[in-house]
Amino acid sequence: MNQQNTAVAADPEVGSSADPQIDTGAGLPVDAELLQLLTPAGERVETPENAAYRERVAHLDADALRGLYRDMVLTRRFDDESTSLQRQGELGLFPQSLGQEAAQIGSGRALSPQDYVFPSYREHGVAHTRGLDLADILRQFRGVDHGGWDPDEHNFHLYTLVIGSHTLHATGYAMGVQRDGLVGTGDPTKDTAVVTYFGDGATSQGDVSEALVFAAVNNAPLVLFCQNNQWAISEPTTKQSRVPIYQRAHGFGVPSVRVDGNDVLACYAATAEAIERAHSGGGPTFIEAYTYRMGAHTTSDDPTRYRTSEQEALWRRRDPIDRLRLLLEAEGAWDEQWAADLAAEGDALGERLRTFVRGLGRPSTESMFDHVYATEHSVVTAERQWFEEYEASFTDDGASRTHDQHGGAR
Repeated sequence: MNQQNTAVAADPEVGSSADPQIDTGAGLPVDAELLQLLTPAGERVETPENAAYRERVAHLDADALRGLYRDMVLTRRFDDESTSLQRQGELGLFPQSLGQEAAQIGSGRALSPQDYVFPSYREHGVAHTRGLDLADILRQFRGVDHGGWDPDEHNFHLYTLVIGSHTLHATGYAMGVQRDGLVGTGDPTKDTAVVTYFGDGATSQGDVSEALVFAAVNNAPLVLFCQNNQWAISEPTTKQSRVPIYQRAHGFGVPSVRVDGNDVLACYAATAEAIERAHSGGGPTFIEAYTYRMGAHTTSDDPTRYRTSEQEALWRRRDPIDRLRLLLEAEGAWDEQWAADLAAEGDALGERLRTFVRGLGRPSTESMFDHVYATEHSVVTAERQWFEEYEASFTDDGASRTHDQHGGAR
């Protein structure tokens, strides 16, 4: 893969395909090195430069394209329903992936079953592609546990809330996979890659730079997938980098590509190439999926304070779901009955999410000590005992007993 790509087609409402500087509305232009296989108008892009990438999606027939569309629609329904549940007080917080469905579904569907994913906290679409029941994600945002699923069951790690820290976890895991002899064997069921997802804001954290150092010098089978949604909470990318983010990887000796993050086909193709490189022992790849966070950073955020409605309207015209629908219609692959069935499936998902969340109840307070370590830990055991005594002190008998044991109220 070349470190720079020249396969681009502009938004028809912004400029022509020959325009090397396309203003995205966020202050940072998309240059002519953006890999794009599908325009916002749903037209395939065919250039000599993107031929190798087009080959990687050539096998995606009408059924496969409808499958990608279904994945994105269900991911968005999950987003909408979860946001509504938070507004009703059923969730403490929720981070939307609204507008980032193509980056997540395209990349997620390019992975092999044995590949392992380290997400941040917004990768709902990737979780869906790994077979995770989306309802389980809401356990964490309801506050009933720290995750809600078994990472080894889906090769999908728990969400990480500490920005950028998981990129180092992913790098270490990838180095372990390498040392276990699970890279470069030539067996497509055995060769393993590790993929870590993070946002543009995470690239300003030292952990990401350290991950790039270790991944590069160890030739680790790692794909660093940056979803550049242009806003690290309230800071635009222009205040984080003077160059496109994918170019940062060049300094570490890591091949990189910048892809249209609202183009599900381009995201699939770029990830498939990176996975192939990792599987074969070719080392890490950095992918910057240039997209836009159409929703808020989380439900506690107010994006109207730092961006304009005009910017949001521009990017809504580049909606990744609408883009694929236009392609399906243009190629005679759209089916109204299938679309109606999908809408009904989305409604059923919404109903199931509402029922699931409202039925979660409240866990015992002591459960916060469960699963802190894989085995019993003396410090955690002592803390659990102290807490149980503290809780018991609020009863008449417990208050007397605690006072006697500790020489006074705690």
